[in-house]
Amino acid sequence: MTQWTVERVAGELLAREHDRRDGGRLVDDWPELDLATAYEAQDVLLRKKIDAGERVVGVKLGLTSRAKQERMGVHSPITGWLTDGMVLPAGAPVPPLIHPRVEPEIVFVLGKPLRGPGITGPVALDAVASVHAGFEVIDSRYTDFRFTLPDVVADNASAARFVVGATGVPPTALDLRLEACVLSVQGEPVDSATGAAVQGHPAEALALAANDLGRRGITLEAGWLVLTGGLTDAVPLRPKETVTAEFRHLGTVYIEGG
Repeated sequence: MTQWTVERVAGELLAREHDRRDGGRLVDDWPELDLATAYEAQDVLLRKKIDAGERVVGVKLGLTSRAKQERMGVHSPITGWLTDGMVLPAGAPVPPLIHPRVEPEIVFVLGKPLRGPGITGPVALDAVASVHAGFEVIDSRYTDFRFTLPDVVADNASAARFVVGATGVPPTALDLRLEACVLSVQGEPVDSATGAAVQGHPAEALALAANDLGRRGITLEAGWLVLTGGLTDAVPLRPKETVTAEFRHLGTVYIEGG
């Protein structure tokens, strides 16, 4: 039997993504896959994407809401990588994926580098150049989105595609805790939330990302995008259906299933 390694984990998950197929949890075959090892596998997966020509454009957070953390039995968000291969141009349908789901997010564009540990929410917000509405399309490479925490970390936090709204607002121009969002599918509202759903304030999620990555020797670079986490639960993205997120101040973003 071939022994599991972080290289093999990354290769298996990348193959599932490429072939648009899901599969079982990797911890069932490799019980030694813990959180630290999963982040090593995530970094190997990123390296493989870079070797294939993709470029890092930012980071994302997952499991930022208290409800999602309780369901997973964790106490802190997780981080993943964003590359230019995940960018979805405005108005373009989402290409075929395995079982995509979509969630509205508050997106930061960094104006200066940010590196932890020791970063607080206010310090993190001071590094933000602009705030945007956005969507993240998540697409787990595990059957029925069933995974453990190390599984999903190794899978780059289920990252697949994302959309960033064109309208950017200075972070000092609004109270992000109160920034409201209504999520609609085919014109029918299905959920709503405010920025407080993300760690009490999206800047706290940014600070967590900076601190977690800083402990791994990684700096959030100026110009990078940061997807701060889903404001609502993710909804399935079905072919030809349109999902809309209407923000109070950040504008409206749309996404359509391919």
